[in-house]
Amino acid sequence: MAKNGKKDSGLVENIKTIVWALVIAGVFRTLFFQPFWIPSGSMKDTLLIGDFLFVNKMAYGYSRYSCPFGLCPFSGRILFSEPERGDIVVFRHPVNGSDFIKRLIGLPGDTVQMKDGVMFLNGQEVPQTPDGQFEEVFAPQGPMRHLPRCENGPVGEGAICAKSRFIETLPGGRTHAVLNVDDRGFGDNTDVFTVPEGHYFFIGDNRDNSQDSRYGQAVGGVGFVPAENLIGRADRVMFSSAGRSLLFFWTWRSDRFFKGLE
Repeated sequence: MAKNGKKDSGLVENIKTIVWALVIAGVFRTLFFQPFWIPSGSMKDTLLIGDFLFVNKMAYGYSRYSCPFGLCPFSGRILFSEPERGDIVVFRHPVNGSDFIKRLIGLPGDTVQMKDGVMFLNGQEVPQTPDGQFEEVFAPQGPMRHLPRCENGPVGEGAICAKSRFIETLPGGRTHAVLNVDDRGFGDNTDVFTVPEGHYFFIGDNRDNSQDSRYGQAVGGVGFVPAENLIGRADRVMFSSAGRSLLFFWTWRSDRFFKGLE
């Protein structure tokens, strides 16, 4: 009997330990930082496929989407801090429920328009300065095996895939890199978007390879994103792997470990 009692007691303690570990992990993920892995190339070259980061959930306060599966038991936001133009933000897609990461461009009341690949905010051109090219190998990338788009394409697998790189300067002086493939897509020439109150407008840095607020939700885009859907701000890449699996250590990008984001 004594031996069985000790076994039962040990089992109960192990279960308690696991439960408390899950509770602590859930609280940490809900209140502080959420892990996020980059699955697509929409934010190149700021973020690459296979980058891994922690999203700062304290930056904008909390909504129901702060909890896993959107289960926080309240609506709206609490402890809300207004995001800043140029922030890299993870948010919940207003329709399909996926988590997206893009750059915040339009604040409530702003107008946004693209003309020949150049952005206009509130009627003023956002300046871009040429900054050479971004080059990568034309090959399937990451577990989803996406192929990059190339300005010098079509190119064969294993060849260099190049895109023009520019430094864009937002009102207020914040700068970041953007990539361009061509100026003929819908996202390069748009109507004027007026951002409603309580909503935000997001665009990917890889301008010709991003489903974002330039595209309506009916065609797979994002449209305007409600404040409630903001999850947190991305500030730093913690780890990066160019391979199909994190176990492929020879594909790790050590130069991107702990890399700050602009």
